[in-house]
Amino acid sequence: MDVRESADEQAFRGQVRAFLLANVPAAIRSKVMEERHLTRDEIVESQRILNAAGYAVPHWPIEWGGKDWPASYRAILTEEIERNAVPNPLPFNVALVGPVIAAFGRDEQKRRFLPAIANLDLWFCQGFSEPGAGSDLAALSTKAVREGGDYRVSGQKLWTTFAHRADWMFALVRTDLEAGKKQAGISFLLIDMHSPGVIVRPIITIDGLHEVNEVFLDDVRVPASNLIGEENRGWDYAKYLLGHERISIAHIGLSQRRLARVRRAALAARDGDGVLWDDPGFRRKVIGAEVALKALSITQARVIAEAGIGGSHKADPKTSILKIKGSELQQRGTELMLDVAGPAASGAGGVKVEGPDASNDPDEPEDALAALGPSYLGYRKVSIFGGSNEIQRSILAKAVLGL
Repeated sequence: MDVRESADEQAFRGQVRAFLLANVPAAIRSKVMEERHLTRDEIVESQRILNAAGYAVPHWPIEWGGKDWPASYRAILTEEIERNAVPNPLPFNVALVGPVIAAFGRDEQKRRFLPAIANLDLWFCQGFSEPGAGSDLAALSTKAVREGGDYRVSGQKLWTTFAHRADWMFALVRTDLEAGKKQAGISFLLIDMHSPGVIVRPIITIDGLHEVNEVFLDDVRVPASNLIGEENRGWDYAKYLLGHERISIAHIGLSQRRLARVRRAALAARDGDGVLWDDPGFRRKVIGAEVALKALSITQARVIAEAGIGGSHKADPKTSILKIKGSELQQRGTELMLDVAGPAASGAGGVKVEGPDASNDPDEPEDALAALGPSYLGYRKVSIFGGSNEIQRSILAKAVLGL
């Protein structure tokens, strides 16, 4: 199988890159390059720029802003966004709840929510995990009892990313307590985060940052009109949802950007009478990561070509390979950056990078990798969320290898 890019694909890549560099503010790209966290306004601004160009929701139906692109174009777009230090469109909006509403929502729900979701006029968070339901999501216990025209929702959600920024939550709730199978009796509900009874409490993670939260739902009244699809079919919608986050799960562009930055910084970092790049041991680690990343890129292209990711909404088990190796390389990139930065990784300095391509900044100073300690710590979690790597290996063993 020839997975090399066609002339049209190469032209599309160049078109996307030129747009991103010309239209996304350098100040935002600099913060992404430096692994610094963006404000809510910066994330919204970036997504609106992408949405105006048709780059935020190309995988959606055409009538709601999608593009009739092959899956390879969507992979190229994601890679260039990450490689050029542009914030990804908010995944909770564009990759998760949006496709579910587009597929299963009523017409009035589509009109109300989809344009606002694509443009980030409304910010959604994901209410799935609970204290007793993480990897075994079907064990969730948050219940929604129908009372007239409302549901009364009670329970707790955990590890809810950006709940403190969100306007809305899409949540799995149990609407039939007597269902025989635990996957049955679950519904997909949209909850206004400003409703009485919604309490958000921060969780400060090991990197010292506030991204995730616990959310308490204390007899929250939710209009029945906020039910997506049919009652008690939420598990089916959740599985459909997972089929939409596979195409970018390897985050190849992110790792490309990191490894290029590591190489550039190592060429400038003093080490004895030379620079760190002169150390054959360090050079071997970087080149090994680059080779592994190239292999992952080829693997992603093969999986896209064989399984039609982006064209089919059924999750292909082979994408578990992309999740495992992609998360490992993301972590390896942060480890290599710490090797370069040393103690400076805990500082607050950092150079403002005008261009996201590493080759544009060959003289990056030694303190350019400052404040990367939190990034290193934060990326310990990527092998856990989105389905832990242990779970992914079990999927491969059963569904691909037949063990």
